Amino acid sequence: MDFNLDRDLIFFDLEATGLSVVRDRIIQIAMVKYPKKGGEPQELSMLINPGIPISEEAMEVHGITPKDVANKPTFQQVAEEIYNFIGNADLAGYNSNRFDIPMLMEEFDRVGIEFNIDNRRSIDVQRIFYKMEPRNLKAAVRFYCNKEMENAHDALADVYATIDVFKGQLEKYRGVDYEDDDGNITPTPVTNDMQVVHDFTNDLRYVDATQKMKYDVDGSIVFSFGKYNGKPVGETLSKDKQYFNWILNKEFSSQVKQIVKRLVREYENQ
Repeated sequence: MDFNLDRDLIFFDLEATGLSVVRDRIIQIAMVKYPKKGGEPQELSMLINPGIPISEEAMEVHGITPKDVANKPTFQQVAEEIYNFIGNADLAGYNSNRFDIPMLMEEFDRVGIEFNIDNRRSIDVQRIFYKMEPRNLKAAVRFYCNKEMENAHDALADVYATIDVFKGQLEKYRGVDYEDDDGNITPTPVTNDMQVVHDFTNDLRYVDATQKMKYDVDGSIVFSFGKYNGKPVGETLSKDKQYFNWILNKEFSSQVKQIVKRLVREYENQ
């Protein structure tokens, strides 16, 4: 299929040191430009030295390490090349309106280049997906049960609809393996075994339901947020009682408070 263009169109994606479009930095950029006059698309792809640490969470997602970017150019060194490649093209991506475009604008601003998107179109393919294929209970009933849901948002009706959807999922995915983004295979995870389904539908790295703590590679419980992100909970809070009391007195879940108290007690009783 050829795109109907009155202006160049660039599909692009960024990998970054983290998820904050303001604080974090680009470490990889890839662009594919479709010229409005047709012809072969042009590519631009490069690794970038961010000048700041890459978060552990980000490395788990994209696999790019500090060593990979240590000898790469900074954004300031490649900003003009990227800017010229984009020109006056429209921009497209996946979740690009909320992440890639704002982050790219921040990077250009840091090096003194005004990157204005007021007069260019932005196409977010993820938004098309979410709008055209909604992921709500009504859509799930239609997809798995081949019927329309009645009395949506009545609590009891929602419960019975959820039951129907779960039964439909057990039928549809019987004998079907799951492959994640890294190619890892989970054999038949949607099966009529509640422990198997529990494991599949929960992120077992996290200790609590609100995901404030998780297991590290050694099996220790560490923080997954805040200034002590990645640090062992029991040891950290034993040494920083002010932070410990802050957690106990703020709007953290009762589960989080119970766990941190237990971990501090266990650490101090070693």
